[in-house]
Amino acid sequence: MRRILTTSHTRLGPAMPFIRRRIELGGERIWQLADFRGLPFTAVAQALSRLQRQGELTRFSKGVYYRARETAFGKSQPNPAELQRLVCRNKYIFPAGIAAANLLGFNTQQARKSEVATTALSLPKKIFGSDTVIHTRRPQAWTALSEVDAALLDLMRQGARTSELSPQETVRRILALLSEKGRFERVLSAAATEPPRVRAMLGAIGDQLGKHRRATERLRASLNPLSRFEFGLLAGLKHARDWQAKPGPSREAV
Repeated sequence: MRRILTTSHTRLGPAMPFIRRRIELGGERIWQLADFRGLPFTAVAQALSRLQRQGELTRFSKGVYYRARETAFGKSQPNPAELQRLVCRNKYIFPAGIAAANLLGFNTQQARKSEVATTALSLPKKIFGSDTVIHTRRPQAWTALSEVDAALLDLMRQGARTSELSPQETVRRILALLSEKGRFERVLSAAATEPPRVRAMLGAIGDQLGKHRRATERLRASLNPLSRFEFGLLAGLKHARDWQAKPGPSREAV
């Protein structure tokens, strides 16, 4: 045991003063393990962790720390956009809920809480805010989609309930968006990993847009013929009932 402790201390010992001094000279900024290339990874991780425990740094995520400066209003805060960029560099994040509806032109409201969707298993609440609603584990197929494409899938997952348009206007708007060149095909490519109700909605939309039957026949085959799906505001699609939709808020097909 003595040998292990001595070895650990020896690894950290020479690195600690250097890391501390560099951080002190660096002033207010974000620090990562990669900022200390050339030093042993374990030693850097231990040093940053020790400085956090001593109150010199604030940890925001694994390997991401921030050194604050004192201001007249207390300790400074890091730039949220920079923090999100660093922490979520390898994660895909999309607007969700009202934010998705805003992006697509279905809503102009300002949500009381931020809402995002991600393919990751988690996102740090410390960066996105404790009130942020985070939908995790979105399918990996979303990584090939644009922000607008993913927002459309999010809207359909919710039956377009975040739309402030009338049912008829909501249907017209989603048809217009999915009729843009290549968009229906891109969204369709991710359909296999979507809930059955979304696959049914896409089938009804494809039929109304006049897409070739082969484009939607796999969707039909993937659905349980005995199931009925809640289409929400999209129940007004012309072929909604053909795609097993329950009666919705609009009896008039658009």
